[in-house]
Amino acid sequence: VIADAALYLPLALLAGVSPTLVVLLVLCATFSEYAGVMGPLAGASRRYDGPMGKSDRAFAFGVLGTGVAFGLLNGSWVNGLLLVILALSLYTLYNRVRQGLAETR
Repeated sequence: VIADAALYLPLALLAGVSPTLVVLLVLCATFSEYAGVMGPLAGASRRYDGPMGKSDRAFAFGVLGTGVAFGLLNGSWVNGLLLVILALSLYTLYNRVRQGLAETR
């Protein structure tokens, strides 16, 4: 989780990219990961529900970073993609909590 934050937070320094959006995404990713590992504490299994798990997020940021490195994506595109990743991360968080609670019943 710390390594993910260290990799994603520098995006906030790019011209045209919203630092607030980057920080929100990092926080959401952190909460999502912790929601997955907290399942056993609630009597459920470790939750890997998606659609934006750790490996999916790594792939998305790899593609995003490649696009920025080759000059294919400007700040507006990056912000749009970050919004999509954030929305999918929020849905992942919801899924993990919902499925974990359903499993404990």
